Amino acid sequence: MKKADMPNQKTRQLTNGAMMTALFAVLLAISVYVPVLSLVSTLFLALPIAWYSAKYPAKASALVAVVGVVLSFLIGGLLSLPLALIHIPLGLMIGLSIHYKKSKLFMFMGSSIVLLLSLMLQYVAAIAFLGINFLEEFTETMRSSYEQAGTWLERLGSESMEEYEELVAQIMLTFETLLPTLLILTTFTTVWVLLLILLPILKRLGIEVPKFPPFREMRLPKSVLWYYLIVILVSLLSDFEQGTMAYFIFANASMLLQFLLFLQGVSFYHFYIHQEGWPRWVTVIVTILAVPLQSFTSIIGILDLGFDIRGWIKRAHDSKGK
Repeated sequence: MKKADMPNQKTRQLTNGAMMTALFAVLLAISVYVPVLSLVSTLFLALPIAWYSAKYPAKASALVAVVGVVLSFLIGGLLSLPLALIHIPLGLMIGLSIHYKKSKLFMFMGSSIVLLLSLMLQYVAAIAFLGINFLEEFTETMRSSYEQAGTWLERLGSESMEEYEELVAQIMLTFETLLPTLLILTTFTTVWVLLLILLPILKRLGIEVPKFPPFREMRLPKSVLWYYLIVILVSLLSDFEQGTMAYFIFANASMLLQFLLFLQGVSFYHFYIHQEGWPRWVTVIVTILAVPLQSFTSIIGILDLGFDIRGWIKRAHDSKGK
Protein backbone atom coordinates (compact mmCIF):
# COMPACT_ATOMS: atom_id res chain seq x y z
CA MET A 1 0.00 0.00 0.00
CA LYS A 2 2.80 2.37 0.90
CA LYS A 3 4.67 1.55 -2.33
CA ALA A 4 1.53 2.22 -4.34
CA ASP A 5 1.19 5.62 -2.66
CA MET A 6 4.76 6.66 -3.50
CA PRO A 7 4.08 7.63 -7.16
CA ASN A 8 1.03 9.62 -6.07
CA GLN A 9 3.08 11.47 -3.47
CA LYS A 10 5.82 12.24 -6.00
CA THR A 11 3.23 13.41 -8.52
CA ARG A 12 1.56 15.62 -5.92
CA GLN A 13 4.92 17.02 -4.88
CA LEU A 14 5.84 17.89 -8.49
CA THR A 15 2.38 19.35 -9.14
CA ASN A 16 2.53 21.52 -6.02
CA GLY A 17 6.04 22.62 -6.94
CA ALA A 18 4.92 23.67 -10.42
CA MET A 19 1.91 25.52 -8.99
CA MET A 20 3.96 27.40 -6.41
CA THR A 21 6.69 28.41 -8.87
CA ALA A 22 3.97 29.61 -11.27
CA LEU A 23 2.32 31.63 -8.48
CA PHE A 24 5.69 33.07 -7.50
CA ALA A 25 6.33 34.03 -11.13
CA VAL A 26 2.97 35.83 -11.34
CA LEU A 27 3.59 37.75 -8.09
CA LEU A 28 7.09 38.65 -9.25
CA ALA A 29 5.84 39.90 -12.62
CA ILE A 30 3.29 42.11 -10.84
CA SER A 31 5.98 43.38 -8.46
CA VAL A 32 8.28 44.30 -11.36
CA TYR A 33 5.89 45.61 -14.00
CA VAL A 34 2.78 46.94 -12.19
CA PRO A 35 3.74 50.05 -10.15
CA VAL A 36 0.78 50.36 -7.76
CA LEU A 37 0.01 46.67 -7.20
CA SER A 38 3.70 45.98 -6.67
CA LEU A 39 3.46 47.59 -3.22
CA VAL A 40 1.08 44.80 -2.20
CA SER A 41 2.37 41.86 -4.24
CA THR A 42 5.93 42.28 -2.90
CA LEU A 43 4.67 41.52 0.61
CA PHE A 44 3.45 38.09 -0.56
CA LEU A 45 6.39 37.08 -2.75
CA ALA A 46 7.80 34.68 -0.16
CA LEU A 47 4.42 32.97 0.40
CA PRO A 48 4.52 30.30 -2.37
CA ILE A 49 8.07 29.23 -1.44
CA ALA A 50 7.20 29.24 2.27
CA TRP A 51 4.08 27.09 1.68
CA TYR A 52 5.94 24.54 -0.42
CA SER A 53 8.98 24.26 1.86
CA ALA A 54 6.66 23.91 4.89
CA LYS A 55 5.13 20.80 3.30
CA TYR A 56 8.20 19.19 1.73
CA PRO A 57 11.81 18.58 2.86
CA ALA A 58 14.85 20.72 2.14
CA LYS A 59 16.00 18.94 -1.05
CA ALA A 60 12.68 19.36 -2.88
CA SER A 61 12.31 22.92 -1.56
CA ALA A 62 15.80 23.87 -2.76
CA LEU A 63 14.94 22.58 -6.25
CA VAL A 64 11.78 24.72 -6.34
CA ALA A 65 13.85 27.70 -5.15
CA VAL A 66 16.36 27.22 -7.99
CA VAL A 67 13.52 27.00 -10.53
CA GLY A 68 12.09 30.18 -9.01
CA VAL A 69 15.39 32.03 -9.51
CA VAL A 70 15.63 30.88 -13.13
CA LEU A 71 12.04 31.97 -13.79
CA SER A 72 12.78 35.32 -12.19
CA PHE A 73 15.62 35.94 -14.63
CA LEU A 74 13.45 34.89 -17.58
CA ILE A 75 10.61 37.20 -16.48
CA GLY A 76 12.49 40.37 -15.65
CA GLY A 77 16.18 39.79 -16.33
CA LEU A 78 18.60 41.43 -13.92
CA LEU A 79 15.86 43.80 -12.79
CA SER A 80 13.88 41.05 -11.04
CA LEU A 81 16.80 39.04 -9.61
CA PRO A 82 17.33 41.23 -6.51
CA LEU A 83 13.69 40.75 -5.49
CA ALA A 84 13.89 37.00 -6.10
CA LEU A 85 17.16 36.64 -4.18
CA ILE A 86 15.57 38.39 -1.20
CA HIS A 87 12.21 36.63 -1.03
CA ILE A 88 13.13 33.09 -2.14
CA PRO A 89 15.70 32.49 0.66
CA LEU A 90 13.32 34.20 3.07
CA GLY A 91 10.46 31.90 2.05
CA LEU A 92 12.75 28.87 2.33
CA MET A 93 13.78 29.83 5.86
CA ILE A 94 10.19 30.37 6.99
CA GLY A 95 8.90 27.17 5.39
CA LEU A 96 11.72 24.88 6.48
CA SER A 97 11.46 26.21 10.03
CA ILE A 98 7.82 25.10 10.00
CA HIS A 99 8.59 21.78 8.30
CA TYR A 100 11.24 20.83 10.85
CA LYS A 101 9.14 22.04 13.82
CA LYS A 102 11.41 24.89 14.88
CA SER A 103 10.21 27.58 17.26
CA LYS A 104 8.90 30.91 16.03
CA LEU A 105 11.87 32.65 17.65
CA PHE A 106 14.22 30.42 15.63
CA MET A 107 12.21 31.28 12.50
CA PHE A 108 12.32 35.01 13.25
CA MET A 109 16.05 35.12 13.99
CA GLY A 110 16.94 32.83 11.09
CA SER A 111 14.79 34.77 8.61
CA SER A 112 16.27 38.08 9.78
CA ILE A 113 19.83 36.77 9.36
CA VAL A 114 18.99 35.34 5.92
CA LEU A 115 17.51 38.67 4.80
CA LEU A 116 20.48 40.61 6.19
CA LEU A 117 22.99 38.33 4.43
CA SER A 118 21.03 38.58 1.18
CA LEU A 119 21.08 42.37 1.31
CA MET A 120 24.78 42.46 2.15
CA LEU A 121 25.71 40.05 -0.67
CA GLN A 122 23.68 42.05 -3.18
CA TYR A 123 25.29 45.27 -1.94
CA VAL A 124 28.78 43.81 -2.41
CA ALA A 125 27.83 42.35 -5.82
CA ALA A 126 26.50 45.74 -6.99
CA ILE A 127 29.82 47.37 -6.10
CA ALA A 128 31.97 44.58 -7.59
CA PHE A 129 30.11 43.97 -10.86
CA LEU A 130 28.13 47.15 -11.55
CA GLY A 131 30.29 49.75 -9.84
CA ILE A 132 27.24 51.04 -7.94
CA ASN A 133 27.45 51.86 -4.23
CA PHE A 134 23.85 52.36 -3.14
CA LEU A 135 24.76 53.60 0.34
CA GLU A 136 27.16 56.22 -1.00
CA GLU A 137 24.57 57.38 -3.53
CA PHE A 138 21.91 57.59 -0.83
CA THR A 139 24.28 59.56 1.42
CA GLU A 140 25.14 61.93 -1.43
CA THR A 141 21.42 62.43 -2.12
CA MET A 142 20.86 63.35 1.53
CA ARG A 143 23.81 65.72 1.50
CA SER A 144 22.66 67.47 -1.69
CA SER A 145 19.14 67.84 -0.22
CA TYR A 146 20.59 69.54 2.86
CA GLU A 147 22.74 71.77 0.61
CA GLN A 148 19.67 72.82 -1.40
CA ALA A 149 17.83 73.61 1.83
CA GLY A 150 20.84 75.66 2.94
CA THR A 151 20.81 77.57 -0.36
CA TRP A 152 17.16 78.49 0.18
CA LEU A 153 17.90 79.63 3.73
CA GLU A 154 20.75 81.81 2.44
CA ARG A 155 18.47 83.38 -0.18
CA LEU A 156 15.92 84.13 2.53
CA GLY A 157 18.60 86.04 4.40
CA SER A 158 19.26 83.60 7.22
CA GLU A 159 22.14 84.69 9.47
CA SER A 160 22.81 81.28 11.01
CA MET A 161 24.30 79.47 8.01
CA GLU A 162 27.40 78.38 9.93
CA GLU A 163 25.25 76.77 12.61
CA TYR A 164 23.15 75.08 9.91
CA GLU A 165 26.25 73.69 8.20
CA GLU A 166 27.58 72.37 11.51
CA LEU A 167 24.20 70.75 12.23
CA VAL A 168 24.15 69.11 8.77
CA ALA A 169 27.69 67.82 9.23
CA GLN A 170 26.75 66.35 12.63
CA ILE A 171 23.59 64.71 11.22
CA MET A 172 25.52 63.15 8.33
CA LEU A 173 28.26 61.88 10.62
CA THR A 174 25.70 60.36 12.99
CA PHE A 175 23.84 58.73 10.11
CA GLU A 176 27.01 57.24 8.60
CA THR A 177 28.16 56.03 12.03
CA LEU A 178 24.88 54.38 13.01
CA LEU A 179 24.11 52.96 9.56
CA PRO A 180 24.90 49.31 10.53
CA THR A 181 22.50 49.44 13.49
CA LEU A 182 19.81 51.15 11.41
CA LEU A 183 20.19 48.42 8.77
CA ILE A 184 19.91 45.64 11.38
CA LEU A 185 16.85 47.18 13.05
CA THR A 186 15.17 47.79 9.69
CA THR A 187 15.85 44.19 8.63
CA PHE A 188 14.45 42.69 11.83
CA THR A 189 11.40 44.98 11.70
CA THR A 190 10.75 44.03 8.07
CA VAL A 191 10.88 40.31 8.87
CA TRP A 192 8.56 40.80 11.85
CA VAL A 193 6.00 42.58 9.63
CA LEU A 194 6.28 39.90 6.93
CA LEU A 195 5.74 37.13 9.49
CA LEU A 196 2.66 38.95 10.79
CA ILE A 197 1.30 38.89 7.24
CA LEU A 198 2.43 35.46 6.00
CA LEU A 199 1.92 33.15 8.98
CA PRO A 200 -1.85 33.72 9.35
CA ILE A 201 -2.23 33.04 5.59
CA LEU A 202 -0.18 29.84 5.86
CA LYS A 203 -2.35 28.78 8.79
CA ARG A 204 -5.50 29.31 6.69
CA LEU A 205 -3.90 27.17 3.97
CA GLY A 206 -3.64 24.25 6.35
CA ILE A 207 -0.06 24.72 7.56
CA GLU A 208 0.54 24.32 11.29
CA VAL A 209 2.54 27.41 12.21
CA PRO A 210 4.35 28.06 15.51
CA LYS A 211 3.21 30.82 17.85
CA PHE A 212 5.10 33.55 19.63
CA PRO A 213 4.45 33.84 23.34
CA PRO A 214 2.64 37.11 24.18
CA PHE A 215 4.84 40.21 23.91
CA ARG A 216 4.18 40.95 27.58
CA GLU A 217 6.18 37.79 28.46
CA MET A 218 9.31 38.93 26.62
CA ARG A 219 12.34 38.81 28.91
CA LEU A 220 15.79 39.62 27.60
CA PRO A 221 18.78 37.79 29.07
CA LYS A 222 20.30 39.68 32.00
CA SER A 223 23.58 39.68 30.10
CA VAL A 224 22.10 42.45 27.89
CA LEU A 225 22.05 44.73 30.95
CA TRP A 226 25.69 43.95 31.72
CA TYR A 227 26.71 44.58 28.11
CA TYR A 228 24.93 47.93 28.22
CA LEU A 229 26.60 48.94 31.49
CA ILE A 230 30.02 48.00 30.07
CA VAL A 231 29.41 50.03 26.91
CA ILE A 232 28.24 53.06 28.96
CA LEU A 233 31.21 52.86 31.35
CA VAL A 234 33.77 52.52 28.56
CA SER A 235 32.15 55.39 26.66
CA LEU A 236 32.23 57.63 29.77
CA LEU A 237 35.80 56.77 30.74
CA SER A 238 37.20 56.98 27.21
CA ASP A 239 37.29 59.95 24.89
CA PHE A 240 36.69 58.36 21.50
CA GLU A 241 37.27 60.68 18.58
CA GLN A 242 34.40 60.86 16.09
CA GLY A 243 35.12 58.90 12.94
CA THR A 244 37.43 56.36 14.60
CA MET A 245 36.71 52.62 14.60
CA ALA A 246 36.29 52.56 18.41
CA TYR A 247 33.70 55.35 18.24
CA PHE A 248 31.95 53.52 15.41
CA ILE A 249 31.75 50.23 17.36
CA PHE A 250 30.60 51.70 20.68
CA ALA A 251 28.06 54.07 19.10
CA ASN A 252 26.39 51.17 17.27
CA ALA A 253 26.54 48.87 20.30
CA SER A 254 25.00 51.57 22.51
CA MET A 255 22.13 52.26 20.09
CA LEU A 256 21.35 48.58 19.57
CA LEU A 257 21.34 47.84 23.32
CA GLN A 258 19.21 50.92 24.05
CA PHE A 259 16.67 49.69 21.53
CA LEU A 260 16.56 46.26 23.19
CA LEU A 261 16.05 47.85 26.60
CA PHE A 262 13.32 50.06 25.13
CA LEU A 263 11.53 46.90 23.93
CA GLN A 264 11.95 45.42 27.41
CA GLY A 265 10.34 48.53 28.89
CA VAL A 266 7.39 48.37 26.48
CA SER A 267 7.00 44.67 27.30
CA PHE A 268 6.81 45.58 30.99
CA TYR A 269 4.04 48.11 30.24
CA HIS A 270 2.08 45.37 28.47
CA PHE A 271 2.66 43.00 31.38
CA TYR A 272 1.45 45.52 33.96
CA ILE A 273 -1.65 46.45 31.94
CA HIS A 274 -2.51 42.75 31.57
CA GLN A 275 -2.06 42.18 35.31
CA GLU A 276 -4.41 45.06 36.06
CA GLY A 277 -6.96 43.77 33.56
CA TRP A 278 -7.18 47.10 31.74
CA PRO A 279 -8.71 47.23 28.21
CA ARG A 280 -6.63 46.83 25.06
CA TRP A 281 -6.96 50.47 24.01
CA VAL A 282 -4.86 51.38 27.06
CA THR A 283 -2.11 49.10 25.73
CA VAL A 284 -2.23 50.84 22.35
CA ILE A 285 -2.05 54.35 23.85
CA VAL A 286 0.78 53.44 26.25
CA THR A 287 2.77 51.82 23.42
CA ILE A 288 2.42 54.95 21.28
CA LEU A 289 3.41 57.22 24.19
CA ALA A 290 6.45 55.03 24.87
CA VAL A 291 8.09 56.28 21.65
CA PRO A 292 8.47 59.96 22.64
CA LEU A 293 9.27 58.76 26.18
CA GLN A 294 11.98 56.45 24.88
CA SER A 295 14.57 57.33 27.55
CA PHE A 296 12.13 56.76 30.41
CA THR A 297 10.93 53.50 28.85
CA SER A 298 14.53 52.28 28.52
CA ILE A 299 15.07 53.02 32.24
CA ILE A 300 11.96 50.95 33.02
CA GLY A 301 13.46 48.17 30.92
CA ILE A 302 16.72 48.37 32.90
CA LEU A 303 14.84 48.21 36.23
CA ASP A 304 12.72 45.32 34.99
CA LEU A 305 15.80 43.32 34.01
CA GLY A 306 17.88 44.23 37.04
CA PHE A 307 15.35 44.04 39.87
CA ASP A 308 12.64 41.63 38.67
CA ILE A 309 9.81 44.13 39.14
CA ARG A 310 7.42 41.67 37.52
CA GLY A 311 7.98 39.21 40.35
CA TRP A 312 7.01 41.86 42.91
CA ILE A 313 3.87 42.75 40.95
CA LYS A 314 2.85 39.09 40.61
CA ARG A 315 3.35 38.47 44.33
CA ALA A 316 1.38 41.63 45.18
CA HIS A 317 -1.50 40.50 42.97
CA ASP A 318 -1.40 36.96 44.36
CA SER A 319 -1.57 38.30 47.92
CA LYS A 320 -4.65 40.35 46.95
CA GLY A 321 -6.24 37.27 45.43
CA LYS A 322 -6.26 38.63 41.88
